[in-house]
Amino acid sequence: MNELLTFSLGVFMGFFAIMNPIANTPIFLAVTGDKDSITKKRIARKSTLIAFIIVTAFVVLGKYIFELFGITVPAFKITGGILLFYVGFEMLMTQKSKIGSLGAKEPDESVAVSPLAIPILAGPGTIVTAMDKVTNADYLHLGIVIAIFALMIYLTYLAFSLSDKIVQKLGVNIIKVIGKIMGLILAIMGMVMIVAGIKIAFGI
Repeated sequence: MNELLTFSLGVFMGFFAIMNPIANTPIFLAVTGDKDSITKKRIARKSTLIAFIIVTAFVVLGKYIFELFGITVPAFKITGGILLFYVGFEMLMTQKSKIGSLGAKEPDESVAVSPLAIPILAGPGTIVTAMDKVTNADYLHLGIVIAIFALMIYLTYLAFSLSDKIVQKLGVNIIKVIGKIMGLILAIMGMVMIVAGIKIAFGI
């Protein structure tokens, strides 16, 4: 029971650090422009649903993806760890990660797909975090990962829907501080993945 609780907490913290619903609310406001609240909620619902489908597909089919492309667990952990460390480092340096750059000039409802769903919510960092948790995992742990990601998606939907109020209440500076803390956690998680990959590769 304690193992499942520890695993669940680790999964939640991993997803929260990489997705960070609070820190992503200003991005949501930036790409939705001056649209009315109903349209914003529709965009929020569509973007989170698409992100959930994409990441869940990688979680369920991760094993087959590894076999198809000949990806080994050590190689995945080392490469994924470097990626997570890079994203976390950029967040610490108060830079918007190039991996999740906006790239949208005119705000319309297509922003629900890109850049919101891909790559901000279901970007490489999120996919790496999800697949790392299910490498060699049984069905119970796989179900826990999907359930926690669904919870994170729901929290993200709420944050997007209430984005105006959240930014108004917390202020941009506090959101930036939260982003830095999440960046530190993400960088540490990346290093843990790299060390784990090296240990498996060399049988340490």
